[in-house]
Amino acid sequence: MTTAPTLIDFPFSPRGDRLPPEIEQLRATPVTRVRTIAGDEAWLVSSYQLCRQVLEDPQFSLKDTSAPGVPRQYALTIPPEVVNNMGNITGAGLRKAVLKAINPKAGGLTEWMTDHAAHLVDGLLGYGPPVDLRGQFTNPYAEHLHCHILGIPRDDAPLLASSLDIAFMNSACPITGARLNWDRDIAYMAGRLNDPATDGLMAELAALRGDPDYAHLTDEMLATVGVTMFGAGVISTMGALTMAVFTLLQNPEIWEQLCAEPGKIPAAVDELLRVNLSIADGLPRLAMKDMQLGDTEIKKGELVLVLVEAANTDESVFPDPHTIDIDRPNAAAHLSFGYGGHYCPAVPLGKKHIETAIEALTTRMPGLHLAVPVDQLVWRTRFMKRIPERLPVAW
Repeated sequence: MTTAPTLIDFPFSPRGDRLPPEIEQLRATPVTRVRTIAGDEAWLVSSYQLCRQVLEDPQFSLKDTSAPGVPRQYALTIPPEVVNNMGNITGAGLRKAVLKAINPKAGGLTEWMTDHAAHLVDGLLGYGPPVDLRGQFTNPYAEHLHCHILGIPRDDAPLLASSLDIAFMNSACPITGARLNWDRDIAYMAGRLNDPATDGLMAELAALRGDPDYAHLTDEMLATVGVTMFGAGVISTMGALTMAVFTLLQNPEIWEQLCAEPGKIPAAVDELLRVNLSIADGLPRLAMKDMQLGDTEIKKGELVLVLVEAANTDESVFPDPHTIDIDRPNAAAHLSFGYGGHYCPAVPLGKKHIETAIEALTTRMPGLHLAVPVDQLVWRTRFMKRIPERLPVAW
């Protein structure tokens, strides 16, 4: 009698301060069978070249991971049709408006980020040490940025942010509150469309309702753009920024170098993103036909998960991958923003968000350091991100 092999449970450790040991064990088998949170089987892909192959091949579909009856990484906590959000935006003819709104070179957005990061740092200095860098800087910076882009009141950020714990939860089973939160947030954004005080992207979307070329759009469709941009945007920028700053605090020699040479900050951002361990799940794709992936045959309908942190530490692409080298010539080749057709369109915004934050912190708080030993930080996978619950710092 043959015993079926024991499947590896995925995801791995929730800690964002160390690479899970399972990753090095996967180097010899870069396509490995795993069991997901939802209890389904999936293929976990961990080498850089194979991860890139999956991400750029349209036969590995993102949209179809939300189809009924397919294997899942975790239960859906947003409506299935929203999974392929940027594809929906493009299909509705709204891509141009969205890309314009998130372009850091347009509308004084970079200047706003620079000024607001400095304003928040001044608040930290006025509060006095220790402070929770997450609660008092990286969270509000991400939330306020997306309120500014959408053209909605900053005071409404806590209301929208209160939905994110559920909307971006790694759960084995559907959660009733997810739909309740979604309906509430859609109603909020729909209300903003009709409010003359609204500006920014939501005002631009509202104005399209008078254009015959956009007669196919409903208020719900436009509100969905606002809800998804706030949620996905805040979670992504907050997680990446939190862990970028954490990485610098764990490497004081690099922090000191950036304090002394602020011109190196833009180039350092890609290396900080390469080693960033905030992504707590795999990038999911569904095989649309039988395909070969390395030495493994993937069957139609099987779930494939791209393990970004493994690809970003693949020694064949990034020599000495565990050393943080802010002068690394190919650091921008990392897959932290995806690759191929679903490469994140907000990459310039995300990088500028991190850059302006680090510039504000290194300029005004050069002595910044963790106020507690790293082993006292509480790590949990929240918002599908590995981030500390609190990040106490002093200076």
